[in-house]
Amino acid sequence: MTPLFVRVASIALLVVMSACGTQATSGVNESVNDSSTNLEKRTLVVYSGRSEALIKPIIDAYMITHPSVNVLLKAGKDNELAATILEEKNTPQADVYITTNFLTSLALARDGVFVAHTVPNAAEIPAQYASPEAMWTPITLRARVLMYNTDQLTAEQAPTSIQALTDPKWAGRVAAANSTNGAMQAHIATLITRTSPSAVQTLLTGLVKNNVTFFGGHTDVRKAVGSGEFAVGLVNHYYYELQKREPTDNKVGVMYPDQAEGEMGLVLNATAAAVVKGGPNTADAQDFVDFLLQPDTQKLFAELNFEYPIIPSVPLAEGVTPLTGLKIAAFSIADMEAQVPAAQALMAGAGIP
Repeated sequence: MTPLFVRVASIALLVVMSACGTQATSGVNESVNDSSTNLEKRTLVVYSGRSEALIKPIIDAYMITHPSVNVLLKAGKDNELAATILEEKNTPQADVYITTNFLTSLALARDGVFVAHTVPNAAEIPAQYASPEAMWTPITLRARVLMYNTDQLTAEQAPTSIQALTDPKWAGRVAAANSTNGAMQAHIATLITRTSPSAVQTLLTGLVKNNVTFFGGHTDVRKAVGSGEFAVGLVNHYYYELQKREPTDNKVGVMYPDQAEGEMGLVLNATAAAVVKGGPNTADAQDFVDFLLQPDTQKLFAELNFEYPIIPSVPLAEGVTPLTGLKIAAFSIADMEAQVPAAQALMAGAGIP
């Protein structure tokens, strides 16, 4: 199996070659002096909730195809970066904000820290995930799935719905992210819009009663399932894809849940990018967001992290389950956002940490 860093380097090179046919070298978080052309580089500051390892190849490709721009990256946790942007509202330091969960973008847009921007291929973005006011742009989609350890379960034995996790036979055998996780909050908020607060309360109480273990993040969940510590984990789909490609503890399978008649369908969440209002370099910020939606960049997102490109025509990474043919849970962005406080309260009330 080709090591990840080799695949990343190869994919980034393909993006660069397709964009300009040339090759250059530049780094993130440092100024780059081009002595051959003496270009005075403009600085673009990107705050990213995505880890540096996953966003850096995108930034490298952008700088190579835009030699007059040097990108400075500040990577961190979504909520911490969101707080920083709010603190800097009167004197913005960032030009672009990238989040792993568009709930954060919704909240920040409401606080007036973004400026509207419409990407050239906006018509290709599924309307369900787009900002009506173009205050942020979705980049990729993540599906909420159940991964399982194949040493413990066959595909026929794996749970087929989220509700099934409350069955006593799964007691002590399930792991999930805790209530502070943005994807978990969005998932529970979506469930409320599709069912009712009382139904979700029953579900969450059932999970706690069944001794579900709640981790601080999905990486811990996928590793615990891969090692056999737990039989089942509730994760975003790409965590399963990452685990099955590990050199060890890779005996895992996946179930795309709630597909039966009468069930709500698969819950999806979106990553997003936004142009910060009053940032130092708005023009390049808008250009950078446009770059994120270009087909070659979308393919890079798919190959790096096994996500679903927001542009449906872009091919998936090899082996990733297509969404075509799956039942997808419909939801309203506004309705889902409105239920986040209720989701947080219900999780707290059920005793989910």
